[in-house]
Amino acid sequence: MNCLDVLKPDCVKVPLLATEKRAAIEELVDVLAAAGAVGDAAELKAAVWARESQRSTGIGEGLAIPHGKGAAVKRLAMAIGMPTQPIEYDSIDRKPVKLIVMLVSPPDKVTEHVQALGRLSRLMTDPVFREKTYAARSAQELFELFRKAETAG
Repeated sequence: MNCLDVLKPDCVKVPLLATEKRAAIEELVDVLAAAGAVGDAAELKAAVWARESQRSTGIGEGLAIPHGKGAAVKRLAMAIGMPTQPIEYDSIDRKPVKLIVMLVSPPDKVTEHVQALGRLSRLMTDPVFREKTYAARSAQELFELFRKAETAG
């Protein structure tokens, strides 16, 4: 699995307008809907929020990876957003998030969903790569970091 299989340039938003967790999730779903990856945005917002309500996807080190599955999702898709200021996210390390990477999929794409989450986690575990993403100043620059990481070596 390669992040470029599911991340499209028009699904990267810098800056996010949202200033709190739920609004950020909803804004990223809207980004996916505008890109044609989601049929019913309201249905997906409810699904991702239901998942988030069970346990925070703020995984620490300034990163959140909200995710969800639903019939409204047409294909495995990823959206990335960077808020202008870090957002309180109930993260496991109690620190606000600097980058939010949303992954959504149709209900029948469990294996692909897990593979994409794993690949994303491996990329973001690299502190050098993670800090470069946090320093990106535009959607194009952020997408380019992922493109270079996925086409290297």
